[in-house]
Amino acid sequence: MARFLARLREGLGRSSAKLGEGIGAIFTKRRLDDAAIAELEELLIGADLGASTAAKLTADFARTRFGKEVTPEEVRETLAAEIAEILAAVAKPLTPDPAHRPHVILVVGVNGSGKTTTIGKLAKMFRDDGRKVMLAAGDTFRAAGVEQLKIWGGRIGVPVVARETGADAAGLAYEAMERARAEGMDLLIVDTAGRLHNRADLMAELEKIIRVMKKLDPTAPHTCLLVLDATTGQNAHAQVETFRAITNVTGLVVTKLDGTAKGGVLVALAEKFKLPVHAIGVGEQADDLRPFEARDFARSLLGL
Repeated sequence: MARFLARLREGLGRSSAKLGEGIGAIFTKRRLDDAAIAELEELLIGADLGASTAAKLTADFARTRFGKEVTPEEVRETLAAEIAEILAAVAKPLTPDPAHRPHVILVVGVNGSGKTTTIGKLAKMFRDDGRKVMLAAGDTFRAAGVEQLKIWGGRIGVPVVARETGADAAGLAYEAMERARAEGMDLLIVDTAGRLHNRADLMAELEKIIRVMKKLDPTAPHTCLLVLDATTGQNAHAQVETFRAITNVTGLVVTKLDGTAKGGVLVALAEKFKLPVHAIGVGEQADDLRPFEARDFARSLLGL
């Protein structure tokens, strides 16, 4: 855990440096007046926290500190506490429902968001927790994606259901559910092809996968995880809106927080969509994906 926290602080370094330097520049020996509030709001918007979140945070701060001299440290501490409060409402671990065997997790997202790697890391997390896990290589468009999932399966010792490149993804999902049920799996995690959220044909295929799953279990998928790449910043909002309309997204995983100055987008997503954030990723290693902790993230984002 200590290693992950260090990685998180390091990963959010670009985001926290941007905020820290900006706060330092605004609040060195200065009272909290209208101009300072406007500058702070602009800084938060620039750090991808979104206009409504930035307005809310600065309004809350002004309510208690207006007209008083404030230090950069005090501003960062106050903002971190307020951000932690926003995030606490969505920081929820991904807990499989034992009433469903298998509990089916469908993983969706755009190309390059880190879905396959996230699936491997999640499978390891559940496997280490003593659960029986099966993976389904539903990204049948990409031979490399199937191969990548098989490598993860071999590495962590979980079976992978796969077919040849170009096979019907919905048929594969159905077969995987049958096998997972027959073999008494606790969890089935289904990968899907990365699809641009504005491609109607690919979105229709996703609807077909869900329809086929429901033939075996009307309640499946029990979890629909949208994997978001933090480096896309505000574009993540459009992805959530589109995928949620098609697949009834139940939770988010945010990846690549180690390579971006846009870490604030997670706060904007939490404030706008109120969807559970189950886990965050700060690197390529198996242990670089962890359940999302609101306070740790908020303080790391502000460089505390």
